[in-house]
Amino acid sequence: MKINWEDLQGKSFYQATARERAYGIVDKGTFKEFLGPRDKMTSPHLLILGEAVEFDDGITVGVGKIKKHPVFVVSQEGKFVGGALGEVNGAKMAYTMKLALKTYEKMKEKYGTVPDDRKPICIVSFDSGGVRLHEANAGLLMHSESMETIWELQNKVPYIALTGSTIGAYGAQGFVCLSADVVIANDFGRIGLTGPEVIQQEVGKDEFDASDRALIWRTMGARSKYILGDVDYLVKDTIGTFRDTIANIVDEPMSKISRTRKVGSPQLVEENLEVVKLAAEKQIKDSKDLWKIYGNENVDQIPEMPQDQFLSVVKRRPRRI
Repeated sequence: MKINWEDLQGKSFYQATARERAYGIVDKGTFKEFLGPRDKMTSPHLLILGEAVEFDDGITVGVGKIKKHPVFVVSQEGKFVGGALGEVNGAKMAYTMKLALKTYEKMKEKYGTVPDDRKPICIVSFDSGGVRLHEANAGLLMHSESMETIWELQNKVPYIALTGSTIGAYGAQGFVCLSADVVIANDFGRIGLTGPEVIQQEVGKDEFDASDRALIWRTMGARSKYILGDVDYLVKDTIGTFRDTIANIVDEPMSKISRTRKVGSPQLVEENLEVVKLAAEKQIKDSKDLWKIYGNENVDQIPEMPQDQFLSVVKRRPRRI
């Protein structure tokens, strides 16, 4: 497939395919795909069940460059089985992450140190509803492989998560997304450990109405996540804007990049639990109530504001760590 890199820079990140996102977020002409459609690595589980398969199993992985950095890219395709994780696409994801770590270790072994302007980077573009029910155990195994590798990447390889495609990052992939050092989103980004329909099923429509789209965006959408500190950069909806934001981050020392990490230490867990305690004490029923606590006014207008205006007036949850 012929891809015009210049055209991709102005293309909507939300509308782009996984492959377009993978090619577009690295420097022009540098992306090399691993195990692409020609290799025909399909899910054996879907075949047994008589389900349709994709020759890349709904994920694009490979390596490119941004400046002098080798960049290992994982890009999920939400149009195939909702981007859900299975055995094959999960293995491609986990082992691309492992290649980023292995590259760091080889560079350190050869040169003694890894310069800030050349360190490997790991990027995951999320578009997934979680783990495939068709192959749940195999998918969960690959999820655990990814989480283990993320732990090993800490303080070595920056791990950057992107969300803003058709599905978002839900279920097990919500965990993987929020385990990143940096999370970048456009206004279409969504992150949740449980999807709206499942929440309604478990607690009832009176508690959470999955048909209320405004409620979903207030709860799981990028603007709310930005206020709470789960999203670090809120950007315009173009591949080029995501790429430029990444390029502005990658030369920073690992110690600075990791400051926005959300999980990975007892101190971070304690800080996040403070939000839970606050919500319980104040009996928070809607995200807007939480936005007010952090100093935001005119909260009814926040979801509809132009992004530039939102970023200029918003008050965010203060971080202690």
